[in-house]
Amino acid sequence: MESQGLPSAQNPVEAQSEQFDTPAPQEAAAIAPEETEVETTQETTVPMATENETPAAANPYAGKTQEELIALLAEMLEKRPVQQLRGDVEAVKIAFYKAGRAEIEAQRTAFIENGGAAEDFKPAENENEAKFKESLVRYREKRDAFVNQAEEEKERAYATKLRIIEELKELVNGNETLGQTFNAFRELQQRWKEAGLVPQEKLKDLWETYHHHVENFYNYIKINKELRDLDLKKNYEAKTELAEEAEKLMLEPSVTEAFHKLQKLHDQWREIGPVAAEFKEALWDRFKEASRQINKRHQDYFEGIKEEQKQNLALKTELCEKVEELAAGALTSHKEWNAASERVIEIQKVWKTIGFAPKKDNTKIYERFRAACDRFFEAKRTFYQGMKSEIADNLQAKLDLCVQAEALQESEDWKATTDALIALQKKWKEIGATSRKHSEQVWKRFRTASDRFFARKAEHFGNQDSQYAENLTQKQSLLDEMRARLQEKAGITFDAIKEYQRKWAEIGFVPIKKKEAIQAEYRKIVDGLFDLLRGEERERHLRNFRDKVAKIQEEGSRKLGQERDRIYAKIRQIEADIQLWENNIGFFSKSKNAEGLVKEVESKIARAKAQIATMLEKIKLIDRPVQQNGTTGDEETPAEAMTPEEADMKGQEE
Repeated sequence: MESQGLPSAQNPVEAQSEQFDTPAPQEAAAIAPEETEVETTQETTVPMATENETPAAANPYAGKTQEELIALLAEMLEKRPVQQLRGDVEAVKIAFYKAGRAEIEAQRTAFIENGGAAEDFKPAENENEAKFKESLVRYREKRDAFVNQAEEEKERAYATKLRIIEELKELVNGNETLGQTFNAFRELQQRWKEAGLVPQEKLKDLWETYHHHVENFYNYIKINKELRDLDLKKNYEAKTELAEEAEKLMLEPSVTEAFHKLQKLHDQWREIGPVAAEFKEALWDRFKEASRQINKRHQDYFEGIKEEQKQNLALKTELCEKVEELAAGALTSHKEWNAASERVIEIQKVWKTIGFAPKKDNTKIYERFRAACDRFFEAKRTFYQGMKSEIADNLQAKLDLCVQAEALQESEDWKATTDALIALQKKWKEIGATSRKHSEQVWKRFRTASDRFFARKAEHFGNQDSQYAENLTQKQSLLDEMRARLQEKAGITFDAIKEYQRKWAEIGFVPIKKKEAIQAEYRKIVDGLFDLLRGEERERHLRNFRDKVAKIQEEGSRKLGQERDRIYAKIRQIEADIQLWENNIGFFSKSKNAEGLVKEVESKIARAKAQIATMLEKIKLIDRPVQQNGTTGDEETPAEAMTPEEADMKGQEE
């Protein structure tokens, strides 16, 4: 039989062709090329989620006990057709073994908490597993029986259709009237439809034999042209409607739904007889094009799923590597283990948000992830078992600090006792963790003693507001004196600034509401004094360098050039440092809590640039001709004050 390759779903399950309706006698030799076999799905295999996955719909049997799951499986086998059970049986099996592992893990935890060693643990015998396996055996037996019965039914259908073909052969040799013969032919067609599916390997030959004898029958009975035209018109209208329905499926949002509906349309198309020759090819091309586009969408959809699963595998592999790295890490403190545990738990949450990996890798990657997590938490349990003696020592150390704090709580030596309690608090933070049972109790004891002293101190100093006001007046007077000195811009020395700082520190506290404002003003004036001092130092440094240049010049231009090269080499070194620091800023900016570090690096860059500016001033001094009096011809005051770093380098350069 001629075939034009009807596009349909590439379904691996057996395809069958059921029926070929009767065309008119004159049409017998022109059977449409679209009357080819199309695969139809008997049963679709639904991939089951492994227990580590979170599929779109969660396992409906998760959380049930093994006894409940055994009863559920038995009820399914009793009340439901076996061909409908596969997905549920797989889900029950996953839930059953997951419940079993959870029970073993609970037994293990109880065994260890009761003082047992992990390596000595042996799980209790589980009678449920044997019962469950018996139910699985019954399920497989029923399933195999169903499959065998289906194969037997196909063989019986095959034998029936062979008998129908033999009866069809005899129709052309009968003596009945045309009406009787045609009715007998229709009856044979109906019996052919009702006979059912046949074995796949026998389908093609059987169909071609049947089709051949149908053509012979049409040639024999020669139905009149009016009946033929009516039949062709009816077939044309039916196939046009199927083509329109196929085109509508191109707009179906669900790719899989459109694909399955298309298979039903193909089944119907095969059962409809031929159409007039002038419409046959165009109508078939219309239906075939719609089928091609729907099948392409279906194929692209599953290709996309495959690509997504590959990406999921890559993501899950990365998570495995992270947990493996944490499991292999040398963690030595409670804080480190807590941070690592939070990280592992976060990774497990991310894992649950990632979909399936490819089927061949899905179970392997889960087992790798589960093994890495198990190694991590086993190492954590081992660590904390070894910490019991350390925790006891920590508790004793904290109790000692409580005794010391309680001895100080009634002291009136406010400054010394404050320093002593702060030191005790620092020691407290340095001591490791204690048992949860005693942690809160010992902390409350220590905190009560500290709070007692600081409450008495606050009460003692609460009556000193008048003294604080007087201190504020003294500090304002000192600021006026410092501000006047700053405005004079002369006679500023390091000792003078230190003397101001000493006086400020000796004055004492001011009212808390004024503290920040007056302290900010003080810092601003002190910074200004230091800026003036650095400017004078920079000028002095450059004057000394002028003298040095004059002396070097007397020794010849060669040494002067060497000095110039040395300074330029230093500038290039500092510029390289600046570039490195600027790159580091770009790196730090991506990190959390790096604001202080960024400011520190920016300060270093600013100081280095000021240092380069000073060195460039030195280059200018070298490049200018030195006059008789030892000064350059175009001397000018430097634009920027010398930084402390430049002052420190002065000795090295001179």
